[in-house]
Amino acid sequence: MTANEPMVEASGIGKTFTLPAQSLFGEAKRVAAVVDVSFRIPHGRTFGLVGESGSGKSTIAKMLLKLEAPTEGDLRVEGQPIFRQSPAEELAYRRKVQAVFQDPYGSLSPRMRADRIVSEPLRAHGMPRREAEARAPDLLRIVGLPPEAALKYPHEFSGGQRQRLAIARALSVDPQLLVLDEPVSALDVSVRAQVLALLRDMQQRLGLTYLFIGHDLAVVRYLSDIVGVMYFGRVVEVGPARQVLRQPFHPYTRRLVALASGDAPLGAVRMQGELPSPLNPPSGCLFRTRCTYADTTCIDQRPEMRDAGSEHMVACHHYEAVVAGTKAETGPQLREA
Repeated sequence: MTANEPMVEASGIGKTFTLPAQSLFGEAKRVAAVVDVSFRIPHGRTFGLVGESGSGKSTIAKMLLKLEAPTEGDLRVEGQPIFRQSPAEELAYRRKVQAVFQDPYGSLSPRMRADRIVSEPLRAHGMPRREAEARAPDLLRIVGLPPEAALKYPHEFSGGQRQRLAIARALSVDPQLLVLDEPVSALDVSVRAQVLALLRDMQQRLGLTYLFIGHDLAVVRYLSDIVGVMYFGRVVEVGPARQVLRQPFHPYTRRLVALASGDAPLGAVRMQGELPSPLNPPSGCLFRTRCTYADTTCIDQRPEMRDAGSEHMVACHHYEAVVAGTKAETGPQLREA
């Protein structure tokens, strides 16, 4: 590993699922959940992924956790391809990468006390039970829970305390990378702020790297250094969080930011046009069926990522004119090429 090598590097990764045939002689259909996605996460930084439900964010998280294997491309952690590991390397990788999920109660066993929950990963990696459970009070203290909480069951905690417990479990094996899949979306606003502050503090103290998936753009901007915006399985814009979420270039990102600034949840206000079918994606730009700036170029050609300066990349044929306000509203474009 070189000094400038990122913690995570994805190069053109994709994931295609095969759906079961509808009849005995029917043809199985294929759905591309992630298509040609590339990004880098530097050590000790946070990469935020945003986009509507079904855009492929969680599929990327599952690939990083090795719950799904990519059908194309290369995914590396600290320079090593994670899908070409020996059993010993995979065991070490499981310690290096941990996850915190959206529903804290659903991710915790209701039959285990807190001390056993946070010590279970240590036992899975060979530590004796008594030694592992003896570390539980210290782990709970790190995430702001009192040592006596070790004797409680998940139902005895509040929602925020449960998420702290889930974070303590993730930290038990001294990971370097946390995959945070909407870890605060199920929490009340005041509790959400406390958990976010905890995540930021832990990152600074422990040097952790985060992949953060979220719907709330304000939360993503608070925690993230870099943001990638996904639409229909593709990254359409990526760059510094403050720039992407305050001065977005891609028409889709601009629409998301406009909806968020009006305190409307993503999806609460419909975009113009039609949401394309994943079984029959449109030609050219996938967003053209909903974009007010789409034209015939967007029908004929798929936009590639282009350098917009300051480590900001955009996949849009007309982003310069859109940002300048000189692009005519010619879309959406529903017809095929």
